[in-house]
Amino acid sequence: MRAAVIRAFNQDLSIETVADPTCPEDGVVLQVEACGVCRSDFHGWTGEHPKVKPGDILGHEYCGTVVEAGANAKHKVGARLIAPFILSCGSCPACHTGVSNTCPNQIVPGFGTPGAYAELVAVPFDHNLVPLPESMTPALAAGLGCRVTTAWHALTDRANVRAGEWVAIHGTGGIGLSAMLLAKMLGAQVVVVDVVEEKLEHAKSLGADAAVNAAQTNAASAIHDITGGGAHVSIEALGIEATTNASIDCLRILGRHVQVGMPAGETGMMSVNMRGIYGKQLSFFGTRGMPAWKYPTLLDMVERGQVDIRPMVSREVSLSGASTELAAMRGPTPPGTAVITDFTR
Repeated sequence: MRAAVIRAFNQDLSIETVADPTCPEDGVVLQVEACGVCRSDFHGWTGEHPKVKPGDILGHEYCGTVVEAGANAKHKVGARLIAPFILSCGSCPACHTGVSNTCPNQIVPGFGTPGAYAELVAVPFDHNLVPLPESMTPALAAGLGCRVTTAWHALTDRANVRAGEWVAIHGTGGIGLSAMLLAKMLGAQVVVVDVVEEKLEHAKSLGADAAVNAAQTNAASAIHDITGGGAHVSIEALGIEATTNASIDCLRILGRHVQVGMPAGETGMMSVNMRGIYGKQLSFFGTRGMPAWKYPTLLDMVERGQVDIRPMVSREVSLSGASTELAAMRGPTPPGTAVITDFTR
């Protein structure tokens, strides 16, 4: 099969013919129809993620058609499926209590096992996979894989966002834009923060109530003014110190901060305004992924038109084009996200 392989960190991925994956007993092999290019992939491509090494294949936001099924697989050949990026074992206490995104035995393709920047991907624990709705394009489905699911869980489970509340979102990349669209669907008022004016205007055109350019003003102070005392909930969607502290500082008393952006590499340890957390009696939540059991409900909500996530996917690229998308993440990126849909070149 064709695959994009990391041969050296921070260098173009090598497009190679590699061995087809072996089908797991408890899973399937998918013919990949689409795979998102995520900022988490960027951290692996730069060498900042401890589970990614030269010779690995990235890609954890994918959908496809089953071409081989293991003896103990749930799904059959021919099924079109979409996967949450965390594949939980289904048998541990975390899985049995509904928090499968914390499963200690979890597998994440692209981070320790071969991912879906390839024509084929092996997927163990296939009970996590769900049917791809007929009305949903592969590109849109792949765009759901990490961004929308993570944002949905952050808003509904960790922050428990309620209608009428102010939600501040720091960073309007894939996660941030997803969080904005979903928060609006929940009835919240949303202020977005970024340093790229084009991305702020894009978010406002999709329904954001207010926008703050952090390169031009103090974001926390501006949010306090816009919201009349501070946001009720603040989503950090980049994983860096500056936006984490802006998120803490923009909250009102008893506000809720959710750390969605993944701190990696040198940002893995950061200084935060603990005085702000203590003084305002804030709740500080970490979050990662979404339990697989929530996936069908989210898909149904999208399919019924309760939220339109089509604006998230702005570019469909080839397998060789993934390198350009990853390199662009070193700096400010344009609105929307990229999805690999052409695996022939």
